[in-house]
Amino acid sequence: MAQPELTCSVKVSYLDEQSQPSASVFAFAYTITIVNSGDVTSQLIARHWVITDAEGHADEVRGLAVVGHQPLLKPGERFEYTSWTRIATPQGTMRGTYFCMTEDAHPFDAPVPEFMLARPEQLH
Repeated sequence: MAQPELTCSVKVSYLDEQSQPSASVFAFAYTITIVNSGDVTSQLIARHWVITDAEGHADEVRGLAVVGHQPLLKPGERFEYTSWTRIATPQGTMRGTYFCMTEDAHPFDAPVPEFMLARPEQLH
């Protein structure tokens, strides 16, 4: 039987010009690459993010689409987008799930493994 699977990878960058450390505002851009690594055409419908700062404060974000798109990906196709978030500490984490649907209307989740949000100097 055909198996749906979307694989996600992430690149993060600190947005110095959007951050205000003196006001506990740290902004990060993240670029997500989604690859249909399964063998059935699938569509990304919605997203759910858990964004946690270094003090353990977590925000949940849910919504339809990603940056206004609900990409339909055939096997082997990819979709890449960049978005951003703000947290109150110089480092934190994000993890998420994309709610997806196969072309014959079978729902499935595509997890985005937890990734680090950190100012470059926090990594040393």
